Amino acid sequence: MRLLSYKNPWTICLSLLASTHIVGTANIVSVLAMAPVISRDLELSATQFGLFVTAYYGAQAFWSLPSGGLTDRFGVARVIVVSHIIMLLSAIALSFASSYFLCLGAMFLMGIGYAMTNPSTSRGVLDWFPSDRRGLAMGLKQLGVPVGGIVAAGNGVLAEWFDWRFIMLWVALGIGFNGLLSLNLLHFDKMSDRREFVNPIKSIIKVTRDTNVNIFVWANGFLNFGQANFFSFLTLFLTEVALASQSFAGIMLGCVHGVSAIARVVWGILSDTAFKGRRSTLLVWLCFTATIFLVLILMVDPGWRLWAFGFTSIIGLGITIAAFAPVGQAIGVGMVKPQLAGSAMGYNMLGIHIGGMLGPVVFGAMVDLSMNYQISWLVTALMVAIGTAMIAFWFRERG
Repeated sequence: MRLLSYKNPWTICLSLLASTHIVGTANIVSVLAMAPVISRDLELSATQFGLFVTAYYGAQAFWSLPSGGLTDRFGVARVIVVSHIIMLLSAIALSFASSYFLCLGAMFLMGIGYAMTNPSTSRGVLDWFPSDRRGLAMGLKQLGVPVGGIVAAGNGVLAEWFDWRFIMLWVALGIGFNGLLSLNLLHFDKMSDRREFVNPIKSIIKVTRDTNVNIFVWANGFLNFGQANFFSFLTLFLTEVALASQSFAGIMLGCVHGVSAIARVVWGILSDTAFKGRRSTLLVWLCFTATIFLVLILMVDPGWRLWAFGFTSIIGLGITIAAFAPVGQAIGVGMVKPQLAGSAMGYNMLGIHIGGMLGPVVFGAMVDLSMNYQISWLVTALMVAIGTAMIAFWFRERG
């Protein structure tokens, strides 16, 4: 029985690709939005909470390459459906976890599930949309990330009144419902041109031997070091340094995702039009600007500085470091031959997730050792600057 009509991929495919990111992002960002509550409930230090995020990104780093190869071999829809099953199980496992280590296991499973979404949804954009509109399609697809973040920010506000474990069960329900809807994508996989089934191992080997691809992959690792730290510690930073309430911190996280949603679409359109497909130039400008805002956030403290410097830097990071992903992913799927796009995207996500895995635990450890956030933000800015320089001076975008 058909759940949706199969006529226009711009509506059906994009809606389901975006909603996959909505539920996947809501899963992890709900944990980040509720960080102060979870940390108090489990009596976690900054380093221990950083390990939550490290477990999540570590799983993505572990499973990104296989996910890309599996997408090239079995198709977009099947991988997306399986990803929903794993994300559903992770949300349920976290809500029922009775110890810190079981929570870490649930976070690892959560990362495995979401690791399958980026190679598959990006391959979907490559398969189903024309190259001269790929930036727009990627931006609209990635719109699901900030929308999911807004939903999660709402969960962060609700955590003042409801048990965080109960909230995670609601997240699980949303994942399960969207997983059922994503079965409709099987129809589009069948309608797509018959791709030659490549050996996942061979395709992975090919992309990992490309020097230009390696530069881009590891540059993205440095960039995501910054994005992961920003999202992971924003609510803790606001409550501990600016002395903001949990609800205010949740609202600010929602604002970040709100402006990021708009920015992702705008950057996608600009990469197709004003930059005429030279997306790496736009990426460099976005990440260079993010470096400035990461330094500016050092000025935040309680009182008027929260509004003068905090609001400016946080919103600025929302439209830069939190919104560059569609541009980067459009570059990623186009830097190799189409039949290797899934593997290239999986390899790219490996670098991204290694940065996300290392960033939060390094950030948290420096906070615990120095008893402040200044050194952590400075190191984060330095990592983003290194990644930006790698793309600006060494990476060559494929025409």
